[in-house]
Amino acid sequence: MAAILCPPSSAFTGDSPVSLQTHLFFPLLRLCQTPTELKQVHAYAVKTGIFHALPVSSRISTVYCNPDMGSLEYARSVFDQIPQPNSFAWNSLIKRLVDDHHSHSALLLFKQMLTASSAHPDNFNLPCVIKGCAKLGALAEGKQVHSLALKTGLGGDSFVQSSLVSFYSKCDDLELATEVFDRVCDKDLVTWNSLIDGYVRSGKIEVARTLFDEMPERDSFSWALMINGYSKRGEIETAREMFDRMPVKNVVAWNAMIHGYMKKGDIGSARRLFDSMPERNLVSWNSMITGFEKLGAFKEALEVYERFFGEGGVPNAVSLVSALSAVSGLALLERGREIHMYIKKHGFSLEGVLGIRLIEMFSKCGEIESAFSIFRDIRRRKLGHWTAMIMGFGMHGMANRAIKLFMKMQEKGLRPHSIAFIGLLNGCSHAGMVNEGRHYFELMRSEYGIEPTVEHYGCLVDLLCRVGNLEEAKDVIDQMPMRPNMIIWMSLLSGCRKFVNIEIGELAAKSVIELDPGATGSYVLLSNIYASVGLWDNVSKLRESMRRNGVRKEPGCSLVEHMGSIHEFVVGDISHPQRDEIYAKMNEMKERLTCAGYVPDTSQVLLYVEEKDKEAELEYHSERLAIAFCLINMESIAPLRIIKNLRVCNDCHNVTKLLSSIYNCEIIVRDNSRFHHFRNGSCSCMDHW
Repeated sequence: MAAILCPPSSAFTGDSPVSLQTHLFFPLLRLCQTPTELKQVHAYAVKTGIFHALPVSSRISTVYCNPDMGSLEYARSVFDQIPQPNSFAWNSLIKRLVDDHHSHSALLLFKQMLTASSAHPDNFNLPCVIKGCAKLGALAEGKQVHSLALKTGLGGDSFVQSSLVSFYSKCDDLELATEVFDRVCDKDLVTWNSLIDGYVRSGKIEVARTLFDEMPERDSFSWALMINGYSKRGEIETAREMFDRMPVKNVVAWNAMIHGYMKKGDIGSARRLFDSMPERNLVSWNSMITGFEKLGAFKEALEVYERFFGEGGVPNAVSLVSALSAVSGLALLERGREIHMYIKKHGFSLEGVLGIRLIEMFSKCGEIESAFSIFRDIRRRKLGHWTAMIMGFGMHGMANRAIKLFMKMQEKGLRPHSIAFIGLLNGCSHAGMVNEGRHYFELMRSEYGIEPTVEHYGCLVDLLCRVGNLEEAKDVIDQMPMRPNMIIWMSLLSGCRKFVNIEIGELAAKSVIELDPGATGSYVLLSNIYASVGLWDNVSKLRESMRRNGVRKEPGCSLVEHMGSIHEFVVGDISHPQRDEIYAKMNEMKERLTCAGYVPDTSQVLLYVEEKDKEAELEYHSERLAIAFCLINMESIAPLRIIKNLRVCNDCHNVTKLLSSIYNCEIIVRDNSRFHHFRNGSCSCMDHW
């Protein structure tokens, strides 16, 4: 290239005609293979003065519009130096703008071309402009371009017509799309597929199928459109039938089927299809990760994510968002930190959903200060970031911090989402702040016009029950505009157990059983109420009712993450490889608890047996096994983190408080209700109930 840039001195002398200079210049320009070489030729053209020749400057500008030869900004700066660009220069820049997702700028440039230059619309720039209108959903502007095409005699051009069919289809004006389609004399595959795509996206799958059946020929995209349409509509059997008939299956069709199976909840079929794919792309992996996560199969979602990494995959924001949600579901802090490090290392922006999921992840893993640190570091916070942080404070019972952040959000002029009020009410509930809870429940309606959902009512009922306002809680339930769910009735029943209200407790238990006859918790709580006042006949009747209805108590299960592995414990578990060490530690814990004055609380044990048998049943609850494992394997300075599938019982709550003092450690337990932070013999939450 260096030799080419040093032509004979006579080639570009002032005495040579411009036509000769440009004649020699174009072969030189065609030899450029890299942005550096192009800039060298560009510099030489400026130095010799031939850049100002219209054919030269326009051609240079056109080459810069190739994405491989320079940035869009540089291409635009070169274009702006041309006094009168020709059609090639205008068209090339318009196309680059549309392709680089700057369609609005492309439309403005097209308008400038029409009003301030001698260039005219042609069958190259009109399809590009129509494509830009489609990307923007600019129906009115697209119709204007359509009119211009008709006025200039280009309305019958096949490229223009095909672009118009695609445009009207993407703008959901299927009537006009069909009208243009019917006028196309020589319909190609792109035109057929564009109209079918419009009908598929609008949900009119029957019309799309009719068009598909009428097509003179089909390609892989045609088949994939129909398969995707049936999958999204939930007609997975029809989608599979077409998939099996598809002559050559492309990755788009495979992905559509996987998405459809996941949407239906058929994890097995989705997995089998995924494993049999001849090739996978990022969408394939994301469909599996996201599908598992949305179905609550968090462990499987993380397994696919790690397999993706192991096979050399490079995750995008969608992959990371789903992985973080799965981590949140399992409260696996170590995994979450690994993903956070990857996000930081690769410079992903936290100003969108990814930042929200990070805040949620740290909050749900018990690291509320890490969540707040992420929140503070995000410069341009959106409503979702504020809401996630308020929810985080709420689930940790930090009502005052949630309220303070809510007030700051108001000062910023942000209109709160209804979810923010769930965070506030949840925080007030766990902190026992009744007046504040009532205030924000009313503020939501009076100032922001947000009608409470069943979740808001659930938080208010929970708050009232925690402080013993059972009659008021019952009145709130009676006045709800929607049917109370099981969680609300269970909150009322829990309050009745704590404050011993048989009448309301029986009503609540009956309502729970009507919604879910297998809800063990309702039998346990009502039995506790009867037992607390000595109604043993009623306890026996409940046990008989449970036996008759086949109701079995859901086994407690606790999870611990250690050294990248998940350790699972159930009540009386003897399957763990370290069981001998664990039970030795349990005996030590029992002795030290006794010395500390521990007295078992058997009020929540559903056993009509001797007291010593109840105590033995409590002794091997899953969270105690998990604590013993942690004390054996983890550093004393690190918090012990445990996730439990059920609500922590009163006795285990008291035991964990004592153990945090005995072993001088911090213990964080996330049960199915909230977080419990135990430190120095105390807990951050209200009295447990």
